[in-house]
Amino acid sequence: MHILVTRHDKIGDFVTTFPMLQALKKRGHRVTVLVSKVNLPFARELPFVDDVLLYEKSWIANAEKIRAKRFDASISAFIDTKLAVSLFFARIPRRYAPATKIAQIFFNKRVVQRRSKVEKTEWAYNLDLAAAFDSEISRRLHFPYLRFDDTDLHDRVVLHPGFGGSSDGNLSLDDYLLLAQKIKKRTGSAVVFTFGPDDGESREYLRTRLDFDAQLLDSTMSLMEFCRYLAQSRLFISTSTGPMHLAGAVNTPTLSFFGDSPFASPKRWATISDPAKQHNFTLAANYDRKRFQTIADTAVRFLNDEQL
Repeated sequence: MHILVTRHDKIGDFVTTFPMLQALKKRGHRVTVLVSKVNLPFARELPFVDDVLLYEKSWIANAEKIRAKRFDASISAFIDTKLAVSLFFARIPRRYAPATKIAQIFFNKRVVQRRSKVEKTEWAYNLDLAAAFDSEISRRLHFPYLRFDDTDLHDRVVLHPGFGGSSDGNLSLDDYLLLAQKIKKRTGSAVVFTFGPDDGESREYLRTRLDFDAQLLDSTMSLMEFCRYLAQSRLFISTSTGPMHLAGAVNTPTLSFFGDSPFASPKRWATISDPAKQHNFTLAANYDRKRFQTIADTAVRFLNDEQL
């Protein structure tokens, strides 16, 4: 069957659909995704996606392009009213979505999930939607979701100080510097700070205070090129944000910071990677020095224990 999967928000949110997309593809379905502009080139390179549509500002434009594809069903991992109306007027016969928000009235296959209770991860909720459509899909995860021919590891640690949309927990920029310095001194690994297009202030702050050998890497690579870069790195350190989920997709070890509320926790937003490679910390806004020291010790111990 020809299935439209929609997730038209941010990078990390889209990555949480990968297990669902792969499971549908393995069942022999033709999979098209409807995504936001930021994910469009990336989605076109995914091995478990057959076709990609751009989510337009106009629901009329969305409905017309979707209707032309004659989908058998749609599965929406995230809904709002404009998306719901677009799919309704596209005349997709079976439209699956979480039973949430007023927008659910436009879907004829509503799945009660109550994601606010945080009973499972985002990717697991997405798999539940796919299972409502096809009960025979596999829920088994297959790591990594993105593979590259060149998988030689470089002795580097990547830190991404940017702040994610779902997380309220993060280290201060001063503590990112201190953490990187400790890693450099106690492990000898190269240290790289990466920055997205909206991280100019953070970059400048770190640049003016950097007093040890570290690289500042701006966001000039495509998302797939960045995934390759992460796949060749020993450890990725960040808050719960899109790049963290990209690191998970290539199964690179992560050391991640999450808010201390249930919605922002790793129970909801953990990566699609081997749990043994996840080092997840919840952080209060006023975390203490003991908490920071635990984080630093965990990073150093992991890098010294793991062999290249």
